[in-house]
Amino acid sequence: MTAPHDTVAVIRRFNRFYTRAIGVMDKGHVGSPYTLAETRTLYEIATAPGVTPKAIGERTGLDLGYLSRILKRLERDGLVRREPSDVDGRSVVLRTSEAGAELMGVLQQRSAAHAEGLIANLTAAQRTELTAALGTVERLLQGGVGPEPWTLEDPALGDYGWVVQAHGEIYGREYQWDHRFEALVARIVADFVDEFDPARERCWIAKQGGRNIGSIFLAKGEGNVAKLRLLLVDPSARGLGVGRRLVEECIAFARQAGYAEITLWTQSILTAARAIYAQAGFQLVDSWPNRDFGGFGLTSERWDLKL
Repeated sequence: MTAPHDTVAVIRRFNRFYTRAIGVMDKGHVGSPYTLAETRTLYEIATAPGVTPKAIGERTGLDLGYLSRILKRLERDGLVRREPSDVDGRSVVLRTSEAGAELMGVLQQRSAAHAEGLIANLTAAQRTELTAALGTVERLLQGGVGPEPWTLEDPALGDYGWVVQAHGEIYGREYQWDHRFEALVARIVADFVDEFDPARERCWIAKQGGRNIGSIFLAKGEGNVAKLRLLLVDPSARGLGVGRRLVEECIAFARQAGYAEITLWTQSILTAARAIYAQAGFQLVDSWPNRDFGGFGLTSERWDLKL
């Protein structure tokens, strides 16, 4: 058994390793002129428009005096603006400017690329092991409470609408994709419902504690090829194996339905999803530039799995 002081030493050693690995000590985070604390503050504002300085302090643990200096710099650089609160006239809320939202999109992509670089040499099995280990670390340091069980279910009334809304909100918040992406998701869902063939098509909704946390669709493609579409895992449920299970269910159903192949369309910056696809046996077969929904330098990819 590891003694308490040994555990402390291991944590401190890991902290020294990881802060160096992710560039905490760098003058500018992921090649930007801003520190990690400044980019984290910008992230909080970009992902929760209308957030208050107090709420940012609570979420990040930043000292309010330090946070005030960060906000002044972001405002001075034209990335953030203050507005009076509609709820409390004595308070202000924060929003990113167009320049701030654009910078956040660039930083998100760079950060994802940096994370992908850290795990580039890991096998699919090792990535799964790492994901589980990080989830364990987070759970234990938050008090050791295990996550509530989750289930996969057929869509109920309102679930298709949730798929559209969740895609729009999550991808808009994390990657700054615009309404064109949400409209695309709406068309995919509408076509699936209008032309639904229960023998050859299926949708699964992951649920936890009475709320939706994930989705995936298997739809008919050309000939004997199925399309895997709209894989989504809510940020609160990442690390629980939801995405992997959704893909496994899709593959099992496709085999049962007699498909010869599954194809899917994704973006190169969606590193977590790509790792799941690779682990399931999908192969990257094509890539091309994509500017269809406001992403910055997106690269679309097609992945195939022979059944």
